[in-house]
Amino acid sequence: MAAPADDDLAVLAEIQGVLIEVLETRNAELAVQVTELAERLARLERAVSRNSGNSGMPPSADDLPGKIPPAPKPKRGDGKKRQGKQRGAPGAHLAWSENPDKTEPLFPRGACGCGMDLKDAEDLGVAASHQVIDTPAVTATVTQYDGHAVACACGKVHVAAPPAGAGEAGTVTYGPNVQAWAVFLLVMHHVPVERCADVIGALTGTRPSDGFVHSMIARAAKAVRGAGMLIRALVITAAVLCADETPLRVGPGPKTRKKYLLVACTSLLTYYFLGDRSMKTFDAFVFPDLSAAVLVHDRYQNYDAIPGVLHQLCTQHLLRDLEDAAQPYPDAIWPGQAADALRALIHAANTARDQGLAAAPDDATAADLVLFRNAVRVGLSEVRRVPGAKSKQEPGRMLLECLKERESDVLRFLGDLRIPPTSNQADYAGSPVMPGWCPGVARWCGQARADRDNSAAQRLSRNASRGSLGLYRPAGTPGGVVRARACSLSSMSACR
Repeated sequence: MAAPADDDLAVLAEIQGVLIEVLETRNAELAVQVTELAERLARLERAVSRNSGNSGMPPSADDLPGKIPPAPKPKRGDGKKRQGKQRGAPGAHLAWSENPDKTEPLFPRGACGCGMDLKDAEDLGVAASHQVIDTPAVTATVTQYDGHAVACACGKVHVAAPPAGAGEAGTVTYGPNVQAWAVFLLVMHHVPVERCADVIGALTGTRPSDGFVHSMIARAAKAVRGAGMLIRALVITAAVLCADETPLRVGPGPKTRKKYLLVACTSLLTYYFLGDRSMKTFDAFVFPDLSAAVLVHDRYQNYDAIPGVLHQLCTQHLLRDLEDAAQPYPDAIWPGQAADALRALIHAANTARDQGLAAAPDDATAADLVLFRNAVRVGLSEVRRVPGAKSKQEPGRMLLECLKERESDVLRFLGDLRIPPTSNQADYAGSPVMPGWCPGVARWCGQARADRDNSAAQRLSRNASRGSLGLYRPAGTPGGVVRARACSLSSMSACR
C-alpha cells in the first residue's frame, strides 16, 4: 500500500487538530458542568442532612421523607432511664384535704335482708370517707341591673351608676368572666376565633359572636398597656439579656405575610416586638436603649451592629453547627473534640453556679480550654479557605473562624456566671404557648411577660406558626402582650 502523500498528512493533521480543539472545549464545558453539579449535589445533601440535631429545624421535621434523623444523644448515667417520673423531679398527687369545701353524708338505702327498712336503722357513725374534686356546672346567667333614681329632700335627683363594663342603657353586654374566658382561650391556647366562641357556648350555654371574641384582643391590649411599658423599662436596665427572633405568620393570606417576633428577656421578664429581621426593626426594639449589657444571641448579623453591648454567642447553636460540620468531614476529629470540650465547659460553669461562685474556677476549665483551642486550630489547618476575595467559604470554615476570632464572645459565660451560655430562654419565650404560664391579656406588636418563676419553659412549642385566628392582629390594634404571673380567670377580668 502506498504511503499517503504529504498533502494528505497535512490535511489529516489539521482535521485532528480541529477535533482535539473541539474535544478540549467540550471537556472544559463538561468539567464546568461537573463542578456545578457537584456543588448542587453538595447543597442538596446538606439540605437533606439538616435536622433538629444540627440546625434550628423543629423535631417534627425529622421524619419528613428523605430526611436523615439526628444521631441518638448519649445517655446519661448508666443509660437505664426508667419510665415515668424521674428521680428529683417534682411530683404531683391528689392530696387529702383536711378541710373540704363541702361534706355530704351518705346512708345506706333500701331494705335489710330481714325485711326492715334501713332508714330506721341506727347510725353508727362514719365508716369510710371519699373525697371527689370536681367543678360545678357552669351556666351563663342574665342579670338585669335596674338603676333607680332617687330624689333628695333638696329636690336634686340622683341616678344609680351602671356596673363596670356595662354598655348603654337598654343594651346587653358580656360580663368580665365571659371576656376572661375569651382572652384565656385566644392567648394562652391559641384557639381560633370561631372555635373559641364554640367552646364558650358549650361550657356556658351562651355562644358569643366571632366578632366579639376577636375584639377582645385589642381590648385586652389596651388594659395592659401600662404594664407593657413598665416591663420594657425593666428589660432595658438589665445587665444580661437573651435575644432571639422567631418567624410568625400574621393574618390570613400567603407566606409573604410572615413576620418575625423579636424577643428580649431576662430570667424574670420578657418583652416582644413584631416586625421583620431588618435593622430598622432592631432599632425600633429595645436594643438601641441598652448600655453595657451582655446580649446572648444566635450570631445573627444584626446583633453585631448594636452599639454599646457585649456579646455571648449561643453555645447551643454552636454545638448544632459543630455537629453539622462533622458530616462533610466524617474522618475529622476536631468537630467532636470541640463539641465535647464546649459541653464540659458549660458543665463546669453550671457546677460553679450551683456552688454560688461568681466565675468558673480556672482549674476546672483549664484542660477543656486546651482541648477546645487545639480542636479549633486543627480544624483551621484542615479546612482551608477557598481562594478569592468574593469566594463563598465552607460553613465549617466560617464556624472555625468564628470560634477562633470570637473566642471571648463564645466563652464569656465562664468569667461571669450571671451570663447563660445559651439563648434557649429567649428561644422558648419566642414560642407564644408556654407550659405552665397563664397569660393575662395579649396584643401583637410589643409584647411583655412577667414569668411565673425564674425558670425557662422546658419545651419549645411553635404554635404561633399555625396561623390560628387567635393570633391575628386586628386593624388598628396597638402593640404588646403581657403574660402575668399565674393569673387566675378571676384576675383576668381586668381585661374588660
